[in-house]
Amino acid sequence: MAQINISRRAVLIGGGATGVALAGGLLSGRLSGSTPEEDTWPESSASPVVGVFDASTDEQLLPPTPLMNTTVVQSFAFDDTRGDLYAVQLVQGGLWLDGERARVPSADRSLNGDLCVTRVPLSGGLNETQFMYLRGFGHGVSFGVEPNRQGVWLWTESDADPETGYGRAVARIPFKAGTTLDSDDPSVRHHRPFPGSTANQPVLDLAGDRVMVSYWTTHKPAQQWYAVFRRDEFAAGRYQPLQAVRQVGRKGSETFQGCTLFGDHVYQLAGTAYTEEDGRNPPSSKGNARLSAMDLKTGEPAGRARVHSASGLSHREPEGLAVRLTDQPRLCVGFAVGDPGERMLTVHSFRHM
Repeated sequence: MAQINISRRAVLIGGGATGVALAGGLLSGRLSGSTPEEDTWPESSASPVVGVFDASTDEQLLPPTPLMNTTVVQSFAFDDTRGDLYAVQLVQGGLWLDGERARVPSADRSLNGDLCVTRVPLSGGLNETQFMYLRGFGHGVSFGVEPNRQGVWLWTESDADPETGYGRAVARIPFKAGTTLDSDDPSVRHHRPFPGSTANQPVLDLAGDRVMVSYWTTHKPAQQWYAVFRRDEFAAGRYQPLQAVRQVGRKGSETFQGCTLFGDHVYQLAGTAYTEEDGRNPPSSKGNARLSAMDLKTGEPAGRARVHSASGLSHREPEGLAVRLTDQPRLCVGFAVGDPGERMLTVHSFRHM
């Protein structure tokens, strides 16, 4: 499933919250407008280095693996304390969940923002699939996992817009296997650091104790921004950004498929599923998946590379980006693979420089 195809030149906002200009809950129109740069980034770089990761060092982390639902995976994140991966999908059509009067078709699930979260142990050995349903939360293009003594907190978009299915807020909720949680449940606290924005999608940088929110303004032309906060401050409802940058490094024609944060860089994933051989993205091309990075200090591009991982698998749609904090951090890219009704997730990783 694709995210919004919007890209504009990045502009650094200096001075934390004092540099964030808001008008009616949206970023000021003084930063709107396209530039001739947005579709002129080179198709490939002479260097495979993107930020601080080497895109030529491809290793498979997770072989094609089924999840709880058969829909295309949207994103994933890690619990490195326990060796688990958590994957997010839109709920498949035809299911009848708790509290529903009938089976719900897939188009309604997407518009409602209904998600399924599956826990995948990377070491194997889990006898029973663990999953949780989140109704009315969003599209799941990116999310975060925060370990605690009892399990994990999930950081996700929330309060899905009924017209688009994308989240208008961010929530932190406990993962409770086998349960269904509604976005309007009183236990859910909705964080709205940018009221009036859309497609609010969080990621965590546990190494830096930060949370980043990707979001779009809704004025014309719409713009994508990344804002970085201290994790504990954000959780407490204090939205003072450490940095905020306007998206750069990804072409306006490319489909956004996820982002993550590590060190001084924001990482982005773009691309689409294979077409037929006579289409625009045939299997023989090895796909159009691309990684790019932005420097948080300058708001400038910091590398761009094409990714050929899993190129021989069917479907192959880039979906999700995360950093695994092992002894040597790895930048990990997810791909939805397999036939319709049998979609699976595979994850490939790249080494830290």
